[in-house]
Amino acid sequence: MLEMVAERFNYAVIIVLMMVGLYAVIATGNLVKRLVGLSIFQTSVFLLYISISKVFGGAPPIFDYKDMAYDRLDPNAVYSNPLPHVLILTAIVVGVATLSVGLALVVRIREAYGSIEDDTIAEADYSLELEKGV
Repeated sequence: MLEMVAERFNYAVIIVLMMVGLYAVIATGNLVKRLVGLSIFQTSVFLLYISISKVFGGAPPIFDYKDMAYDRLDPNAVYSNPLPHVLILTAIVVGVATLSVGLALVVRIREAYGSIEDDTIAEADYSLELEKGV
């Protein structure tokens, strides 16, 4: 039993990170804290995909075709699939770009409303609607 838990310890860490990120998004009204929570949640998803794609005993799929003939390749060899790692690398780049856009929006919201708290922004919007008579 203990061995099975030790083998799957990374999944427990991933679940804890997901819950921390989700809690940070839901429980706080601060926009920067929400972006940090989204980043934590995103990182846990990256770790999940990388953990699932790990092939134990798998070799990197790198062949030297100059020295090898196709008839000498071992058909029973186990190779790791590089596709999940490439996709996660792309997702990391997209995540950093999205986070930077989100932080830029938070800066702009701070300039316009004077706060980055949800309650304050909602009150300012409500008072604007009352002034316009909507």
